[in-house]
This record gives sequence, C-alpha cells and structure tokens, in this order.
Amino acid sequence: MSAVLPVSVVIVARNEVQNLPRCLASVQGWVTEMIVALNDTTDGSETLVRAAGAIVHHLPWQGYRDTKNAALALAANGWVLSIDADEEVSPELRRDLERFFDRPDHEQFSGARFPRKVWFIDRWITHGDWYPDWSCRLIHRDRARWGGDAFVHEKIECDGPVATLHGDLHHYSFPTLNSHVAKMPPFADLFVRQQQARGIRFSLAAAIVRPWWRFIRAYVIRRGFLDGYPGFYIAIATAFGAFVRYSRLYEEQNRRKSPLGS
Repeated sequence: MSAVLPVSVVIVARNEVQNLPRCLASVQGWVTEMIVALNDTTDGSETLVRAAGAIVHHLPWQGYRDTKNAALALAANGWVLSIDADEEVSPELRRDLERFFDRPDHEQFSGARFPRKVWFIDRWITHGDWYPDWSCRLIHRDRARWGGDAFVHEKIECDGPVATLHGDLHHYSFPTLNSHVAKMPPFADLFVRQQQARGIRFSLAAAIVRPWWRFIRAYVIRRGFLDGYPGFYIAIATAFGAFVRYSRLYEEQNRRKSPLGS
C-alpha cells in the first residue's frame, strides 16, 4: 500500500453533489486531510462530504481568488493540493505526486504543476487550446497563493521554483455542449469589464483578426484536428467566443437608446 502523503486537499464547492463523489474518491485514503469549503450550498453536498471523511467548512463567497485563499488558510498541512469539485486526480498523477514527495529536494519547491485534461462530448481532449493546460495546484502554503482576477481566471502565484509533473488532472468541466455554450455570455461580459478598466476601446481589426487567429492556432498549430469532431467544435467555438467578446465591447461602447416610436 502506498504511503499517505503529507498533503491537505482543499476543494471550494457550491451545489456540487453530482461531482463531489468522483472528486473525493480520487484522493481518498492517500492524503492526510480533505477539506471542502462550501458556499451557500442547498443540495446534499455537506452530508455526502462528511460521509466521505472530509472536513466541512462554510465560507462566504468573495470571488474565486479570495474564497480559495480563505480555504487555503483552513489546511493543517504545509502542502496543499487545490482542486475543483469537477476535477479528479488520475492514477498517473497520484503516482507522480508520490514520486515528488520521495524526492529529497521537494522542499526546495514552492509548488508543482501538471497538465489538466478535459472530457468533452465523447473523448479526452489532448490537443488544441485545451491541452495540456498546465496548472499549478500542488503548493506550499507559505510560498504560494491564488492571484489573478478576483472573480474569474484566478491562478496560483508561487514565490520560488515550480516542479513539473506529467500525470493528468482530469477535468469534467462541460457535461453537455449546451453547458459550454452557456459560458460564452458571462465571459464576454467579463471581457468588457476588463477592457473598460484598462481603457481599451473596440478595434475592428482585432474583431476580425483575433477570431481567425484563435481558430488557426487551436485547430492547425496546436493540432486540434487530431481530436476529431470535438476538436473542430472547440476551435470554432473558441473563435466564435472571441468574436462575441469583441462584439459585446462594440455594443457597450456604441449603445444608444432606440428612437421613439420604433
């Protein structure tokens, strides 16, 4: 039997009763602590989490970045594996984590990154813009924390070297195609707010060039075509998402009241 790793797993979740069993099962029994920080949860997540042997905390929502930092402070161990409820640690990644802690120099690192692989429609996506999606999720709590945007696109910032592991973190982010399409409007609204905060105005050239570039990069340069039809869809959707974002920026900067009587 493998040794138990000196790691606290920390998960922030809201109404994730469908995803939490898979997530918790992937780390159960080989880490010293599992913490689930629930936010305004109204489903059966708390009962499920306690039955799995995890510690439950309730945290107010402060945006992804700040809520995840608050959850980090709840960990008893110096090393923390921060994962989302719709993710799971693959057997390969578990073995890589065990090897990492067997290294005599592992305390010299502030964290470790590894690829994140998405299940979409009917397969694992292993090319294009979605893979390898390197993610730093194993961190030393004293030398790393969540940074980036307060409400989306948060990312770990480490004060020191980061090791590279090769086992995949599995991600079940889009259970249906509709769930992916539904993400486009909120991301477009966020893009508008970010551009406005930076004082950047709509550019017709960017609205034309960026979508085409995103498709070529995802489908050709990063070989999204090797992922079959889902790879084609991802490249098209990525390009269309960019087009929608720039169109929303145009709309926001040129919005006028409709004429009376129209």
